[in-house]
Amino acid sequence: MRRYEARWGLLMALPAILGFVVFTVGPMIASLFFSLTEWQIGGEPTFVGVDNYVGLADDELFWKSLGVTTYYTLGAVPLTLVVSFAVAMLLNQKARGLAVWRTIFYLPTLVPAIANVVLWIWIFNPDFGLLNSLLRQAGLPTSQWVYSETTAIPSLIIMSTWGFGNTMVIFLAGLQGVPRHLYEAVSIDGGGPWRRFWHVTLPMMTPTIFYNLVVGVVGTFQVFTQAYVMTEGGPNNSTLFYVYYIFRKAFTESEMGYASALAWVLFMIIMVVTFLMFRNARRWVYYEMAGAR
Repeated sequence: MRRYEARWGLLMALPAILGFVVFTVGPMIASLFFSLTEWQIGGEPTFVGVDNYVGLADDELFWKSLGVTTYYTLGAVPLTLVVSFAVAMLLNQKARGLAVWRTIFYLPTLVPAIANVVLWIWIFNPDFGLLNSLLRQAGLPTSQWVYSETTAIPSLIIMSTWGFGNTMVIFLAGLQGVPRHLYEAVSIDGGGPWRRFWHVTLPMMTPTIFYNLVVGVVGTFQVFTQAYVMTEGGPNNSTLFYVYYIFRKAFTESEMGYASALAWVLFMIIMVVTFLMFRNARRWVYYEMAGAR
């Protein structure tokens, strides 16, 4: 019976396994090979060994794109975590129309990426955009937003909070899983709202915070749409995100070998950063079950 169930289980999982092998593992292996070649689209790949990787050290745009992406990650991830956690705590209260408010806060996540970017192009417009119009009415100085080298990345960091719905829902699920008796124990000991948050909510939410942190870092290192639609990497390469640089090398300059090398470097960077986050998590992530770390 076990062998019978195992065969049927494998048969049911076979489409997913084949899809993973054909559309993920296969292209990864191919890109690893192409990263060791000099290959122009339409031509024959020429093996060059690790020359593409060595050439990255002298590529100013490689370092520029890596710095821009890191800057965006360090700004967007903490801001999104704080905003989504705060909203999740508000939506975890008992109030009328709570389902409506949860839907409203989640709706921006459902907006297609391109439509979202087009909307923010209008919001950031320095002449007739919504943000500058509000600043003028308030008597405050306006900004060039994404059209200035100094404010482009901060503007995109602000824009990143628009889609915090998924992170908020995960935080909300985590908050609803915090045992009520822990809050009651703190209240009996005379603790107020701040004590309940600091000694119960925050420690119990650390696994959820850690999960959203890892997902957020991996996601921001792969940001692409904003640069592709809004700024095309400008002004002066100030929004030249790493993945957009890969795209430009591959499909604009037709340097598929070099682009593959860039992609594998990104893979290694994300892997190392994720490994370091998991190692560091042992110091601050609390798991209720003993030995869960």
